[in-house]
Amino acid sequence: MTLTPEAIRDMASRYAKAWSSHSPDAVACFYEPEGLITINNGDPIVGRAAIADMALNFYRAFPNLLVHLDDIRTSGRDAIFVWTLEGRHSETGNDVRVGGWEEWQLSDNVLVSQSRGHFDVADYDRQIAGRT
Repeated sequence: MTLTPEAIRDMASRYAKAWSSHSPDAVACFYEPEGLITINNGDPIVGRAAIADMALNFYRAFPNLLVHLDDIRTSGRDAIFVWTLEGRHSETGNDVRVGGWEEWQLSDNVLVSQSRGHFDVADYDRQIAGRT
């Protein structure tokens, strides 16, 4: 697949669907074998197996998790994937709807080499706790 804005948009759409499929391996396959993601400037999660584990933890927290593609912006090998996550938290039973984005560096294979993810942790925690 050629690295074009259309190919990146298609990949982003399939990535959101992979998150909503509840398959950790489906999420991880969108990354290069040694690809990495950091979430809110945390420690890097490196490699497909570790990325699959990260996705599995989200599925445990949100058994009905859905991820929506809100927007995608591209510039050569770089892209911004804007998303909304929604689901019911497994421990509190509270509904959560939070938006965020990932800054991607992409490979020639239209796979993520590096992702820097961001979302409002205070809002996320507030919704999990059921505070308004």
